[in-house]
Amino acid sequence: MIIAVDGPTASGKGTIAKALAAHFGLPHLDTGLLYRAVGRQVQLNGGNPDDPADALAACGFADSLLDDEVLRSEEVGGFASRVSVHPPVRRALYERQRAFALQEGGAVLDGRDIGTVIAPEAEVKLFITASVAERARRRWLEMTGRGSDVTLVAIEADIAARDARDMGRADAPLIAAPGAVLLETTTLGRDEAIAAALAAVSAHFR
Repeated sequence: MIIAVDGPTASGKGTIAKALAAHFGLPHLDTGLLYRAVGRQVQLNGGNPDDPADALAACGFADSLLDDEVLRSEEVGGFASRVSVHPPVRRALYERQRAFALQEGGAVLDGRDIGTVIAPEAEVKLFITASVAERARRRWLEMTGRGSDVTLVAIEADIAARDARDMGRADAPLIAAPGAVLLETTTLGRDEAIAAALAAVSAHFR
């Protein structure tokens, strides 16, 4: 069983995907982490994330980079959004994601193009969303909880900019896949959102 969980930044898709994977006993891949690693590698290389050549060169990052907590920072998230617009980068990471999705027994993947590009044959597709204001609030609480000195206004502006890039790119834009279950989480707490997702997946197999 392949479960595709797509949605914009801070919509709750990662939390939901992890919960689904644990519930159904499936491996989970946060595909956004791959793009964050590319963005971070560009940064380490002293490159420009808006330069396709610099971004492609960074796709050769070491696997150990995926364990670096700095990948979760807002700055690296912005770099990830910028490198992800380059088709060569998306092609370079495609096979890695595809192999994970097609492993024996299935998998849960979350990202922005899982149901449309990486695993269009997924048995269940979810599209998780929430308002920009609510997503910014969640990310602000998360970042300040880690001790980051960031403002809510700055985070909201960054999320809006990422949405524009992700939805407006020509290659694999952020859209709900055909047949995807839309889950609006603006007014839902963490447990409520997970319960709604579990119900949506379970309903598919009734």
